[in-house]
Amino acid sequence: ELRDLASKHPNLVLVKLDVADPSAIADAAKVVEGKLNGAGLNLLINNAGIYNPTASLETADAEEMIKAYKTNAVGPMLTAQAFLPLLKKAARESTEKGLSCSKAAIINISTVMGSIERTPESFFKPVIPYRCSKAALNMLTKCQALTYGKDGILCVALHPGWVKTDMGSQEADLTVDTSVRGLLSVLVTLSEKHGGTLLNWEGKAIPW
Repeated sequence: ELRDLASKHPNLVLVKLDVADPSAIADAAKVVEGKLNGAGLNLLINNAGIYNPTASLETADAEEMIKAYKTNAVGPMLTAQAFLPLLKKAARESTEKGLSCSKAAIINISTVMGSIERTPESFFKPVIPYRCSKAALNMLTKCQALTYGKDGILCVALHPGWVKTDMGSQEADLTVDTSVRGLLSVLVTLSEKHGGTLLNWEGKAIPW
């Protein structure tokens, strides 16, 4: 489907990237740098994630926990590191005041399931590795905001909602179209006051 989309839109370039493989992340950053022809990168969205719907406290093992952290938390950290020079370049060369997605930004796709405060309302799906790794991603986002914000890079975590995808299943609340349209509307409103926060697809704050 991606290849079909790319064939119809010449400005869309597909780059192979496995966030669980550090060397693949480094290779992808080099490819993107070449495609940018000397320009910086304005927006990095860390969207990759894995989820086991049956993982409970009784069944989750060390391997499953490590696998979830590797993709859901370590991957976004290493990806941001690899693309940081390009993001810094975009921030330096921008004439915009403050922080924004059109200047330079890292958006980590997180989840309300990473919110410790709101865990009771969704704990009918324990999904322990997913919850714990996404809570780690939320902390990573806060740390990135405090660190990279000084370089003019906005860092925000977004919850896309429970979406009808392969991961979300068809019992989910939102269609892909509704979620994506909402996220795109939120992206254009983000500023320095949102740095290090977790927002949903409607722009509403989610507590940690």
